[in-house]
Formats: sequence, structure tokens, C-alpha cells
Amino acid sequence: MWTSGRMSNAKNLFGLGISLYFWGLMDLTTTVLSGSARPLTEGQEDNLSDKLHQRMKRSWVWNQFFVLEEYTGTDPLYVGKLHSDMDRGDGSIKYILSGEGAGIVFTIDDTTGDIHAIQRLDREERSQYTLRAQALDRRTGRPMEPESEFIIKIQDINDNEPKFLDGPYVASVPEMSPVGTSVIQVTATDADDPTYGNSARVVYSILQGQPYFSVDSRTGLIRTALMNMDREAKEYYEVIIQAKDMGGQLGGLAGTTTVNITLSDVNDNPPRFPQKHYQMSVLESAPVSSTVGRVVAKDLDEGINAEMKYSLVDGDGLDVFDINTDPNYQVGIITVRKPLSFESKKSYTLKVEGANPHLEMRFLNLGPFRDTTTVHISVEDVDEPPVFEPSIYFVEVPEDVEIGTTIQIISAKDPDVTNNSIRYSIDRTSDPGRFFYVDIISGALMTARPLDREDISWHNITVLAMELNNPSQVGSASVTVKVLDVNDNAPEFARFYEAFVCENAKAGQLIQTVSAIDRDDPQEGQHFYYSLAPEAANNPNFTLRDNQDNTAWILTRRSGFRQHEQNTFYLPILISDNGRPVLSSTGTLTVHVCSCDEEGMVMSCNAEAYILPVSLSRGALIAILACIFVLLVLVLLILSMRRQRKQPYIIDEEENIHENIVRYDDEGGGEEDTEAFDIAAMWNPREAQLVVKNRQDMLPEIESLSRYVPQACVMDSNVHNYVLAKLYEADMDLWAPPFDSLQTYMFEGNGSVAESLSSLQSVTTDSDQSYDYLTDWGPRFKKLAEMYGATDSSGALW
Repeated sequence: MWTSGRMSNAKNLFGLGISLYFWGLMDLTTTVLSGSARPLTEGQEDNLSDKLHQRMKRSWVWNQFFVLEEYTGTDPLYVGKLHSDMDRGDGSIKYILSGEGAGIVFTIDDTTGDIHAIQRLDREERSQYTLRAQALDRRTGRPMEPESEFIIKIQDINDNEPKFLDGPYVASVPEMSPVGTSVIQVTATDADDPTYGNSARVVYSILQGQPYFSVDSRTGLIRTALMNMDREAKEYYEVIIQAKDMGGQLGGLAGTTTVNITLSDVNDNPPRFPQKHYQMSVLESAPVSSTVGRVVAKDLDEGINAEMKYSLVDGDGLDVFDINTDPNYQVGIITVRKPLSFESKKSYTLKVEGANPHLEMRFLNLGPFRDTTTVHISVEDVDEPPVFEPSIYFVEVPEDVEIGTTIQIISAKDPDVTNNSIRYSIDRTSDPGRFFYVDIISGALMTARPLDREDISWHNITVLAMELNNPSQVGSASVTVKVLDVNDNAPEFARFYEAFVCENAKAGQLIQTVSAIDRDDPQEGQHFYYSLAPEAANNPNFTLRDNQDNTAWILTRRSGFRQHEQNTFYLPILISDNGRPVLSSTGTLTVHVCSCDEEGMVMSCNAEAYILPVSLSRGALIAILACIFVLLVLVLLILSMRRQRKQPYIIDEEENIHENIVRYDDEGGGEEDTEAFDIAAMWNPREAQLVVKNRQDMLPEIESLSRYVPQACVMDSNVHNYVLAKLYEADMDLWAPPFDSLQTYMFEGNGSVAESLSSLQSVTTDSDQSYDYLTDWGPRFKKLAEMYGATDSSGALW
């Protein structure tokens, strides 16, 4: 039978030298727990009395052992003693300990059965250990008693302070909150045994943060303790909370934590402009939506409570300027709403209001939550480009308009006060074909080349206006020119027509249907009229029927066609349109006579079948190639001779240069040659149009371009019209010389008060001018000096 005891602990705790031995009792009269005696109940005592008078079977008697944690002594801590009733003290019994911590935390004396703790114990790490004890015969190793299990419990002491596992804490509470508003609840945890004494009973207190906040000593709930706490005065608070065990009594352990409390913002501050007057300036050339300046209203609040809404509430620029709110910086951005003009208005005054859009009803008594300021805006003058009025032009022009005709006057003006002069031009990228020209001063848009609706029906050109004093200032206008159709294209066959007639064809048989096309586009639509040409009006072979639907039938007039008599007929057909004037053209229908079968299917259209030789001899091929080569040489020779004839005469630099638009292959007659051209044409160009006098012995290669200029153009007083017509003619003439004709200057001095500046008529005037200086110019001017009577220093003519 086993016994267990803890005599040393009992002596230490109670001062009693009592050793309790339990012999075969499962229910104990007294249990030793950490050296304390617990009395049994009345029922347990009766039961125990009955068992003392009965004989029990031998068995283990075990008990719970208790040992204090955190033992700091140097010797092993005695836990208890195990004893078997078969142990007679002679050492024949060997005690063995196994289970949790056996041999590591707890050891047993195998002879006496004493159990000791050899390591420092901590209840917070492990509160109890379960072990097994066994008694063996030391000699044989045979178990003397059945193995039994017992528990060693670690008894708690107050060795752990309360801890805030979630600290430090961060919390916020709205500013101006009432007293007692909950902020946050903190919780401290004590690792000691809450069932034993007051070691784990925690009490909360505030060490730092008064008088602003308070804490509930039992729950750890933090509340506001001061009213009207203003975030704008102080925003952050650091509160230190202490948790102390042992119910807060002296000697208890304590732990602290920090609670960072932030006062969140409420809208309790109205916005205010730091300036009551703003002065701004803007260039009159500022584009729409460009920024003029910024205004800002200060608000001590933050976030949504500091959001601003800016608006224009008064002033003379409400329709010229606008204001927007920058959501990132809460500033008012004043922008241009309409184009500005320094010449129209030089300054504006605006009244700007800034207001909080989000209000709190309980703080309305602190308002009003809006403020106003005045903004003065000055418009600065800039050199602006010319402005077209209007900026878009639409012009309709018939395609047969003459070159140099003014089709539209383009007008622009300088919007500045200086009103600088303007020069006009055409953006050539918009008119690559150079169909138009604009007068540099008047802005008259004229045609420079013939217009053809069938080639280009619309022209979109850009006219530029540039300030004379500042070429960098350029304005532009868009001109859309619609070319109107005139009947200038005769109708023609839609394609090449070739018909076939059988030898057995009968009279009145349809052999071909023809149609026509016209590049013109009359408003009333196309309508063509067909008839045989006058030379074929009485054609005995074929006749024509106009179907009045822009088509015509070609019918046979007779029968009995024969290939050997005539195998091909050419029928001229006259096609007329319905335009004004009526235009017509003649198309030719080719009709072949063919052999056909009974069903009218063409079999052969050749009058006679020829058998060509399969191959040619070598001599024939050489003869053919030789002929071809001779022909090529002749063609090249003719072309080279024509080119030499067209090459201009190159004048030697040493010879005197006499500029004349008429060139001859033979030597000219000099100043005495009056047959080359009529010099009177330079005195009166209008009369020169009626009489053109040519040299009789040599036909001039180039005639004056002015003779081809229409009379209406020559009679026009506008020089530009004339020049444009001459330019177009020179561009179209592939053989024109690279220099201008004298006739180009036929208007020289015309209409001028100073009359003509030409020297060609000076020989007939009574001018007193001296030409003696010509003698100083050398031999090259000897002839000229003789003509003007210049003499040398000796008084003799050269």
C-alpha cells in the first residue's frame, strides 16, 4: 500500500510536526493542500468511519501536491514524499517517477521516495504537472505495487503586472463635444490566477490627460471631461492610463498605456477673405477660359468643413468673366468667359462671394458662413492681328469668268487704336493651282487662271491680312468659291461605237443603239438630240431615229450589202445638247459589213482572206530593219534642226546689248530698223491693238503678248487684271521667252500727273538736258552719243 506525505511543507506552513499516512483509503479525512488542512464534511466522516472498520485491498494512495511558483532558493524545492507499505526501510524498494517533467523539472529519491523540483516554476507558463509513480523490487525489478498517477499543482503568487495588449491606442472625438462623450475603451490583462486572491483584479486610473478626459476605474472607458474643446486651439492630446492589480491596493503591480486622442473637425468657423480688394490685369488677347487670377477665403476648419464655393454676385463683368472653384486648394479661379477688347472696355469690377456648402445646424449661430470681396480687373492693350468682317466668305462664280475679274472684296481691319495699314495675300497652300489673286491693298479677290467646273467645282482658299508695321500680326479668313456651270462642253459619244451589218440584212433593221455624255451639269438636266451630220443627211445606206430619251437607233435604209463592194461604212452623227448656247459635236459610227448565217450570227467581216507567209527570209528581215533605222535617223535630224532654230540668240558680252522682244536670225538694222515693231504702240497702246505692223522681209518669231489680251481686259483701268492675263498667257505658251515683253509696260505713266517716264519720246521734246556725259562712257556708247548730239572735248563728234 502506498502513502504520500508532505511533512516538511506542513511544518513550514503550520508549524506542525504531523505526518499523515493514508493506508488504503480512497476518501481522505484530511487533505493537505499547500500546507493547509481542509476538514471533511459530516457525510464524509461517517463514510470514513465505516471504512476504518473494514478490511481493504492493498492499493496506491495518491494525493495532489502543491508547490509555490517562482521559488528563488538555491536548494531543490521539496515537493512531497511517496511511500509504499511494503517498504521496510532497508532499501529493497526502488521508486521510479515518470510523466510530465519527470527527470527534468522533478526528481525522486529512488530509495526514500522524496520528490524535489529542480527548476524554477512559473504558473503562467504551466499550472500543473501529471506524473506516475511505481515501486519496484530493487533486486528483481518486479513491480511491488501497481503504477499510480498523481498531480503536482503550481500555486500562484502576484508576479505579473497588468498589460495593455492593444496599446498604444489611437482615438478621435469631435471637437466641441459635450462632457461625458465616449472616446475609447482600454483593456488591461493580468496573467495571474483570477481565482486566487486579488492578483488579477485590475483598477484603471488616468495619470496624464486631465482635466480634458476621464476614465472609468472598472471598465477602462475614456470620456471627455471638459466642454467646448476647440480643435483650432489644440488638436492632439496624449493621455496616459494606468491599470493596477490587487484592486489598486498598496503593493499591487501596475502597467500603463498611451492613448493618442485627436479632436476631429466640425464646421464651427466661417470663411473670411484676407483681402477686401484684389487688383488683377489681363491681356485683351487672352483666349476664352484662360486664367485671370485667383482669390482665396481662409477657413480654419479642414476637410469637408473647409470646402468653398465661389461665385460672382455683382459687378459689370458678370457676362465677361467666370469663376470656378479648385477642389484641391479651395481657391477661386477667375477665367475669361468672352473675348476681351481694350478698345471697347478697359476695366471691370467684380464682387466675389466665398461660402461653405456644408453647414452644421448647431453652429449656425457662429455664422454667417460666407464672405465677399471686390476684384478690379484691368484689360491691357496688345497689338492684335487684323480681323476680317465677316471671317467666312461664300462666292459663286461662273466657270467662264474672264481672267482678272474681281469676284469678291475681302475686308479686314486692325482692331487696335493705331489702325495700322493692312496688306492682303493668299495662303498658297490653300490654292496650289494659283487660280486666284488678291489685291495687296484693296483686298479684291480676282481670278488668275481660267476656271473649269468640270475639273474643280469648289475652291477653299485662305486669305491672309498682315499689318504693314508688324508683319508678325496676321489674320485669316476662309473663302469658299463655288464654280457655277456654263454650257461649255459639247456632248459626245459615251464610248467608241462600232457596228456590224449582215449582207443579208433587211431595210429598217436595227444595227446599233448610241448614247452620249456631257461633262456639263445643267439645272434642268441633260437632254440630247441626235441627227445625221449634214454631209450624211441623204445617206442611202443608213438612217437614224432619235428616241427622245438621250439615245438613238441606227437603222438600215436598204438591203443587199456586199463585202466585195464595200466592207466598211463611216456614218457621221451630230449630237446636240439643250444648253444655252446649244453645243454640238459629231461622232462617227463605224459599220462593218459581215457574212452571217441564217440566224444572223456573224461569220466573217473580211472582204477577202489573205494567206500570209509563215516566215520571212533573212534578207527580207535585214531590209526591214535597215528601213527602220533610216527613218529613226531622219526623225532625230529633223528634231535637232528644229531645236537649233528655236534656241535664242546668245549675245556676246563684249557687244552692245539692245533689248528687243523681236528676234531675227539675220542681223538687225539697229536703231534705224523701224520695221521690226511699231514704236507708236509704246506711245499709245490702245491704238496698237487695231493696227499691227510687221516686218515684211522676216516674220518675227515672237509677237507681242498684248495682241492676245481680250479688248475688255486691255481697256480695264485695273493694272492687275492686265498683268494677270499676261502672266497666264506666258505660262501657257511653251515657246515664250524668259523675259517680259515691252508691251507688259504699256500702261507706264498712264493717268499720272508726271505723265510718261519713258525716254522713247524724248527725241521729239524740247528738253534742255545735256547728254555730254555719254562721251565719257567709252566707245560702246559712241552711237548713242551721236544720236543725241554729244561732242567730245575738241568739239567734234566721234
